[in-house]
Amino acid sequence: MFQKQGGVFVSGSNSTSIHNEITEIKRAPIMISLIMGAFFAILNETLLNVAFTDLIVEFNVSAPTIQWLATGFMLVVGILVPITALLTGWFTTRQMFIGAMILFTIGTIICGFAPNFSFLLLGRLIQAGGTGLLMPVMMNTILLIYPPHKRGGAMGTIGLVIMFAPAIGPTLSGIILEALNWRWLFFIVLPFAVFSIVFASIYLKNVSEVTKPKVDFISVILSTLGFGGIVFGFSSAGEGSGGWTHPEVYISVIVGIVSLILFVIRQLRLEEPMLDVRVFKYPMFALTAVLLIITMMTLFSTIILLPMLLRGGLAFTAFMTGIALLPGGLINGLISPITGKLFDKFGPRKLVIPGTIILVVIMYLFSNVTKETSIITFIVLHTLLSIGIAMIMMPTQTNGLNELTRNHYSHGTAILNTLQQVAAAIGVAFFISIMSTGQSRYLSGVDDPTSANEIANSMISGVQMAFTVGLVFAIIGLILSFFIKRTVAPDYVENEPVQKPLH
Repeated sequence: MFQKQGGVFVSGSNSTSIHNEITEIKRAPIMISLIMGAFFAILNETLLNVAFTDLIVEFNVSAPTIQWLATGFMLVVGILVPITALLTGWFTTRQMFIGAMILFTIGTIICGFAPNFSFLLLGRLIQAGGTGLLMPVMMNTILLIYPPHKRGGAMGTIGLVIMFAPAIGPTLSGIILEALNWRWLFFIVLPFAVFSIVFASIYLKNVSEVTKPKVDFISVILSTLGFGGIVFGFSSAGEGSGGWTHPEVYISVIVGIVSLILFVIRQLRLEEPMLDVRVFKYPMFALTAVLLIITMMTLFSTIILLPMLLRGGLAFTAFMTGIALLPGGLINGLISPITGKLFDKFGPRKLVIPGTIILVVIMYLFSNVTKETSIITFIVLHTLLSIGIAMIMMPTQTNGLNELTRNHYSHGTAILNTLQQVAAAIGVAFFISIMSTGQSRYLSGVDDPTSANEIANSMISGVQMAFTVGLVFAIIGLILSFFIKRTVAPDYVENEPVQKPLH
């Protein structure tokens, strides 16, 4: 049924047999397996951040050292995600998902019982290995078991997990740490991870085809150096451990960029590329990639800058800062399934264009905040921004992936997930740098730069400058949104039998 393209799929009875099996699969158990595993893996990504202060004291390490628990996590995910397109050709859906969850569970056990910082970091990196494999597997599976006209709702449900889990992470972490020590951040997650493995072992079905493509080790090395170097370099700059002039920052970024260029050139020359960059020949997929980068950078500007502004510039307590940011994160997750259903019905334009308009308006308002801005205003603005992002993220991503042929699904999902990781790392470093520049410019023009009041004012000035730059990105996103249009995969057949509905 499906023709071999780039050595990924085979034609004939084998492909037809797999397709017929997929049409008979019940989607509900598959979705439950995927959502359950991903929720706790992604939740754990933000669950630990609140405990950094406690960990610094317990393990007697510095703040830059403890940041490796976050930087290392992002680095491993950034390295692994591009390789998933290759791995999905070698392992079945069950093997990939259960293997990822076993990795995550082993990492969680090591973290929970870690006797020192080195073991905690090791466990964290193993957790990241599982998390890095999960997201592309989830999205690729959805593309395989749902026809294009039903993918929006399914992707919206995944969006709920992606946004809801990290939103409640800090709040849940605070509650746990109030009553128990930091180790329980891992112990509480552990039974759910084990249950997810057991559930998937029973109910998760194979929906991908094992084709065992040729492994090009040079591509693996270039991918690791390329994406790993960029993520590490920008993450290090964002931590403030030396800034852009520090050798570990600019050398890592340069090595990453050069390796990435060589990686792309090699993929274009290979008959069976590890990561098929030819997916960018599809115009809506290419547009999706750019919009996602802009949206992720804008999103991370608020994730990083708002807490700094609320605590450092406006003197909000940690509790009030958490309260101000929680509603936006929760609403973002809760409306993702709704935007998914609306995408199935109306297509991307009626969601993405209004979403980017909201983005532009809110970024403008954020760039004009002052000391007099109330917490209610911040809650409303952040909530509206979260709604706008929810209207852009999953609809855009689903529309871009819908344009791809079946043999490009794993490559498309790997590329988009990788770009989001890279955009997140770049966004954090970029906007912190702009904020710092704004602070320095403000303090250079005052009489007493050591005054607490002036330092607070400098924080507000720096954040205003960063949000102004974010506004420029939002405007670019708005312009691009007018070019988006609904897509259908070239090899999708409208009357082809599809899977049974959810049970």
